[in-house]
Amino acid sequence: MCRSFTEIPLTPLRKAIAARMTQAKQTIPHFRLVANLEIDALLRWRAAINDTDPTKKTSVNDCLIKAVAASLVDNPALNCQITDTAIHRFHSADISVVIALEGGLATPVIRGAEAKSVVEISAEVKNFAERAGRNALNLSEISGGSFSISNLGGYGVEQFDAIINAPQCAILAVGKAEPRVVADRIGKTKVATMLTCTLSVDHRAVDGVEASKFLHGLRDVILDPDRLERA
Repeated sequence: MCRSFTEIPLTPLRKAIAARMTQAKQTIPHFRLVANLEIDALLRWRAAINDTDPTKKTSVNDCLIKAVAASLVDNPALNCQITDTAIHRFHSADISVVIALEGGLATPVIRGAEAKSVVEISAEVKNFAERAGRNALNLSEISGGSFSISNLGGYGVEQFDAIINAPQCAILAVGKAEPRVVADRIGKTKVATMLTCTLSVDHRAVDGVEASKFLHGLRDVILDPDRLERA
């Protein structure tokens, strides 16, 4: 029986993505840690920022980029790239943001995210997304990141695993924020807005304890976002 199908030629972008993902999956010893993060305080913090200037709306992902940057500064073991002979730990959080394109992905880099306000990060992400859609990003803007974030929460995905963007050593996969019944610190139940994040880590460069410290630091920042600079 002959089944009908549509043949879609592989574009140069899709070929490049296929080659990079195959190499990463086959050569990087991934391990993964999952954290459920309560983000109600972060949502209130974001709302206060947006209230100061309704024309410059920030997203939850913008706030997460800032929070991740802060945790990377405190836990630099994950803020790195690996070569054949060394691990390069970076002094600033240069975060690659995965942006979906027609037929592929782009990973523009928010450089020095720890030193930027959430409003500045938001404007930069919007600019990157608009130009990525026109294939107008240059090589310097998509190269050299020290850590990646991939967010599929807007598509209703609760949890997923992401493949590391080599030569980086970690990527955070962010799922959908949703209300869940959870226990507080004294064991009483409450409804909180929870976000499931999966951290994929290169075991050649980073061990489990270091990765756990990063997630613990990220949880602390999200629970107390006033520690971050308010724009």
